[in-house]
Amino acid sequence: MDGEFVISLAEKGVYTILIVCGPLLLLALVVGLLVSIFQATTQIQEQTLAFVPKIVAVLVGIVFFGPWMLSKMVSFTYDIFANLYRYVG
Repeated sequence: MDGEFVISLAEKGVYTILIVCGPLLLLALVVGLLVSIFQATTQIQEQTLAFVPKIVAVLVGIVFFGPWMLSKMVSFTYDIFANLYRYVG
């Protein structure tokens, strides 16, 4: 196992993490931005108002994106286990 192989494996892992977490992070970002704009225009500075909509949005996102995220993670895990002989030696 050489350095290039380890870098390739780490690159696949990081790419999978970004692909799986990306939709939920983007959803939380958009909802947070909308809540911040709402707070700025109405001058409501309630701290819980910033967190509750983001939590609800991420939970709804998990419901919609969950099966796709799970399939991506299972695919990556299957690839790791299928090529385990290459990693061990």
